[in-house]
Amino acid sequence: MTDKFDKEPADASPPASTAIAPEAIKAIPVRHYGRYVSAVVVLALVALLINAFATAEKIQWDAVGDKLFDSTVLAGAGRTLLISVLAMIVGVVLGIVLAVMRLSKNPVTSWVAWAYIWFFRGTPVYVQLLLWFNLALIFPMLNLGPIYKDEMTDVMTPFMCALLGLGLNEAAYMAEICRAGLMAVDEGQTEAAHALGMSHGKTLRRIVIPQAMRVIVPPTGNEFINMLKTSSLVYAVTYNELLRATSTIGSTSYAVMEMLFVASIWYLVMTSIFSVFQYYLERRYARGTLRQLPPTPWQKIKANMLSLGRERGAA
Repeated sequence: MTDKFDKEPADASPPASTAIAPEAIKAIPVRHYGRYVSAVVVLALVALLINAFATAEKIQWDAVGDKLFDSTVLAGAGRTLLISVLAMIVGVVLGIVLAVMRLSKNPVTSWVAWAYIWFFRGTPVYVQLLLWFNLALIFPMLNLGPIYKDEMTDVMTPFMCALLGLGLNEAAYMAEICRAGLMAVDEGQTEAAHALGMSHGKTLRRIVIPQAMRVIVPPTGNEFINMLKTSSLVYAVTYNELLRATSTIGSTSYAVMEMLFVASIWYLVMTSIFSVFQYYLERRYARGTLRQLPPTPWQKIKANMLSLGRERGAA
């Protein structure tokens, strides 16, 4: 009697007639009609805005082109760049010192750093510039004993007022940025360095600060770009930067709006250049923390072109 639970041999295979080849998958791309509609609407609004300015009869576009590379404008742009770089250096150096003081266990240094940050973050930079500019009203003479002595009006030149006003104000913001970066580093790194016999200063220079740079660099780049724009406020202390140079030309040539356009173009050029520099600097410090680095602007353009080509081919 044959057992009904007998199994087939292990090498048994199904008949050839029952084997069916898998059917190819037909991928149908999703149509994003909303994207096309929104793109058309945005382009139409942009075209209307450009047409409104291009056809405005009271705008002398020839004056914009003629004065764009004027020697006075170029000198003003150079002074804007100079004061922004120097003020940012002052802000970064002093900001690091204040951040270390703020994190210190010494209550005196910690309180002094807090008071500095509280004052310079709590008052407008425009007011601070005016305070430095009118400091001679309170202290007519700057007397440092045998080291230096001179009238305050000779010391507080427009350049010095601009440098102190922008640099000391920026230091308060950089102190908080640096403090956040230092606190982002795990305390175990500091403890391990101290266990190896490294001093506190050497631990900061070799262990903590290099790791904190990944957190510090992105907002620092944003602060510098903001500094380029904020430098226009030094107009109040008669420093002859870009905005003051263009305004002077505009008041004498009766092309006020045109010269404001010239100033805006130069501000856009400078901020765009430093934005690209900031991007590559962030990309450099991202090494070791990301498995894949963010694409460069050229790589993004290339990827978008390829995706558009694939969509057209699928259509």
